[in-house]
Amino acid sequence: MSQPLAGLTVLDLTQIYQGPYCGFLMATAGADVIKIEPRGGERLRGAGGAKTQLSFATLNSNKKSITLDLKHERGKALLKELVLKADILLENYAPGVMDRLGVGWEVLHEINPALIYVSGTGYGLSGPDRDMLAMDHTIQATSGVMSSTGDPDRPPGRAGGAPSDIMGGIHMYGGAMTALVGRHATGIGTLVEVSMLEAMYFTLSTEFSAYHATGKIPQRNSARSPSSVVPYSRYECSDGGYVAIICVAQGHWHKILKVIGREDLIGHEDYEKPGKRLKNEPAVNDMLNAWAITVTRDEAFNTMRAAGVPVAPIRNLEEVRNDPHMHARGSLQKLEHPQMGEVILPNNPIRYSEYDRAELEFFPEPGQDNYEIYGQLLGLMPDELDALASDAVI
Repeated sequence: MSQPLAGLTVLDLTQIYQGPYCGFLMATAGADVIKIEPRGGERLRGAGGAKTQLSFATLNSNKKSITLDLKHERGKALLKELVLKADILLENYAPGVMDRLGVGWEVLHEINPALIYVSGTGYGLSGPDRDMLAMDHTIQATSGVMSSTGDPDRPPGRAGGAPSDIMGGIHMYGGAMTALVGRHATGIGTLVEVSMLEAMYFTLSTEFSAYHATGKIPQRNSARSPSSVVPYSRYECSDGGYVAIICVAQGHWHKILKVIGREDLIGHEDYEKPGKRLKNEPAVNDMLNAWAITVTRDEAFNTMRAAGVPVAPIRNLEEVRNDPHMHARGSLQKLEHPQMGEVILPNNPIRYSEYDRAELEFFPEPGQDNYEIYGQLLGLMPDELDALASDAVI
């Protein structure tokens, strides 16, 4: 199977979501990603009392696992030996942790000048907030995402999912790939630094644009962003479901009017121009609400879609994980795991026309590949590895 990152060796010391997603993108593009975990595995494996969480399985497909105690002197020595064989190292420890362990960027760069060392943190490796503890929840708070999510009569809301972690992981991946291009020209690796806070800033481009234009902080609105586009909302249907509709072109507005039976308003001075619709947004939404409540969610979606209107049903997680479109494209795959049973896992969302798509492989057990990796890369014999395991080094 031909894949774009085939032949690259990646040491993945990351945990939870941010770094593991970066490693997942590399592993499913053909890199040999070696997940380095503490004995017993990283904490996401058993969070919530489960033996292995689906979130861990989602973010760690196609990787290999070795265990290593980085607080043990022999463990540090083994990592340095692995670094000599590696192209990329990923870590998302708090700033300073790797340095205190004696295996930070400067030490590893001296050992292997070609190494690309990727550090993912909440706030960066410098600055007054460097040492603030960071998780997706707190980054959503400091980035402005929470203050922009929800409705004005309610407290600030949390965006669904873990966007700060995933945005951080995407930028770690992009930074690593950019550094690879640079290394191709110079032969020298680099430190790649990614801050989740800085990555999240761009997600609020519309909010900052509105603030710049008006001088006023936009009010929270759970149905829309602060743009001049109208209609731009969610509408309840007769079966209790909702559709999301947005009108970004004048032709969309005319199509909407035809669907809801208000062709008489085509060309009307109160609604024809976007600025006029914005001033009359409550009336526009009243018209769409009056129509939507007479049809089911799927009827509303199918009718608007057939008319060429930007529309989507608001779906629950069960509908999303069984989406026929994503299953048809192989984006989602059903697999049978011996302990977890049937699971649905996502594949790499990036596709390459001239390379094969990775076949998903289940996450490894902690240390499952100790003998293979330490044996093949470092030449350690089984009796030596037995001794290291007995001494709790691996």
